[in-house]
Amino acid sequence: MLLQKENIITINNVRKAYKDVSVLDGINLQIKKGEIFCLLGSNGAGKTTLVNILSTLLKADDGTAYIGGYELQKDAKNVRHIISLTGQYAAVDGFLTGRENLELIANLRHEENPKAVAEQMLHQFGLTDAADRQTSTYSGGMRRRLDIAMSLVGEPLLVFLDEPTTGLDPQSRIAMWETIRTLTTQGVTVFLTTQYIEEAEQLADHIAILDKGIITAEGTTEELLDQYPDAKTLEQVFLLIVENKEAQ
Repeated sequence: MLLQKENIITINNVRKAYKDVSVLDGINLQIKKGEIFCLLGSNGAGKTTLVNILSTLLKADDGTAYIGGYELQKDAKNVRHIISLTGQYAAVDGFLTGRENLELIANLRHEENPKAVAEQMLHQFGLTDAADRQTSTYSGGMRRRLDIAMSLVGEPLLVFLDEPTTGLDPQSRIAMWETIRTLTTQGVTVFLTTQYIEEAEQLADHIAILDKGIITAEGTTEELLDQYPDAKTLEQVFLLIVENKEAQ
């Protein structure tokens, strides 16, 4: 059972180090079902390491985590059945068409009708016109949309999006934001990592700021501004936190 029924993720004191370098230093978080949660931090803050731990790709050195009611280390197989991960770089096969990529994933997930699943996802993500082109001809934004469409095959409850808009032009980034917003209307919880403050402001129901392996602040944008009354924007909150850490 979940420690708290409304939470899809509960993280308790998770730590990770590489040799003598601490990457995650006691992470504690609770993430509610159906929300867009944003882990905001600079490059090297530890965002991808935490995502890799929660998606069962990496083991924590210490601490526990529950995802969808399953204890991460003891029930990793069950965790994998309810999550999906989209990494920093689109994991599509450039030699296959968009349709073929989706059918491949549908077959791997043992969907009853892979062709119908592919058709549905192509329509949902606005890729029908490009369905039968090799994905090597797709723009960066199209490849990312296809990547997310592939990650939703099998109807996961929780989707990890690790810096999904890195490298996209402004128009493609805004289009990706709309795609992410639609996920929660389908009952999907989104765990988003980003280094873009504007992205966190635009998308997140709940934000946690990760700096050098430590959660330094968390809450809604309004709550974070209340915690730092000298700041007028989320960007100023972020800068105050970083500057305070560097001064310590």
